[in-house]
Amino acid sequence: MRKRFLTIMMTGMMAASLAACGSTADAPAENPADVTSAADKATAAGETDTAADAGTEAATGDAADSDVAYIKEKGTLIVGITDFEPMDYKDDSGNWIGFDADLASKIAEDLGVEVQFQEIDWDNKILELDGKTIDVVWNGMTLTDEVKKSMECTNAYLNNAQVVVLPADKADQYPDAAALKDLSFAVEAGSAGEAAAEENGFNYTALQAQSDTLMEVQAGTSDASIIDLLMAGAMIGEGTSYPELTHTVELTTEEYGIGCRKGSDLAAYINDELVKLYQDGTTQEIAEKYGVQEALVAQ
Repeated sequence: MRKRFLTIMMTGMMAASLAACGSTADAPAENPADVTSAADKATAAGETDTAADAGTEAATGDAADSDVAYIKEKGTLIVGITDFEPMDYKDDSGNWIGFDADLASKIAEDLGVEVQFQEIDWDNKILELDGKTIDVVWNGMTLTDEVKKSMECTNAYLNNAQVVVLPADKADQYPDAAALKDLSFAVEAGSAGEAAAEENGFNYTALQAQSDTLMEVQAGTSDASIIDLLMAGAMIGEGTSYPELTHTVELTTEEYGIGCRKGSDLAAYINDELVKLYQDGTTQEIAEKYGVQEALVAQ
């Protein structure tokens, strides 16, 4: 009896043991393919997030690099100028007017921003642009090689020349550049007039503005000055503040353009505006107001 009881117990224990083993063996094992698939999904998700972040950063970078967007966001177009009639000068109320000033105001209006005029040291115009104290140089700027290398420039919009200004009673003595060699000149620093003086080997003093050079000649401090033809037409001779001065020799012929920061999309925007305003007659109207219509470059 006892033997039988022990036999039954042992049989029961063995059965329980086998059942436990069978349970473990029958449990579903992890599929290696499923593990790999989960890892791949996590990696793919990470890569997607990274790509999305990169796309967002690129889009943000493009917006940040746009001068047009930057100007619209801050709500102002800051125009770098000097006192240069008939391009940029003040009326009796102290407001900036002139062909360039009026044209800049019109384009700022089309941009949906306020225009602000900032007088600058012409010799530092590139530093002013790059430092973002101004957004554009719009002041009868000659498109020299140096300017085109340092700025993103618009297409030419006015023709011009660098001319010699002398007392009218002495003009006949200096019919050409060769006759001017022994004179002392006043020129604007960093201007096309200074470049013309250097090219011709003239002795000159560089001043802050073209208007200052006329005062030098009027006072007799300098024998002559070199300024823009368009300025000479507006500021010297009969009916002006300098009736005893006249312009004689044309040292160069050139074109005016508008300067933006290197790589700026603002230049292309202004080019489109120049075409539109020329074709609808706005540019002609402004030019006639300031007497520069004969110098317009067709757009």
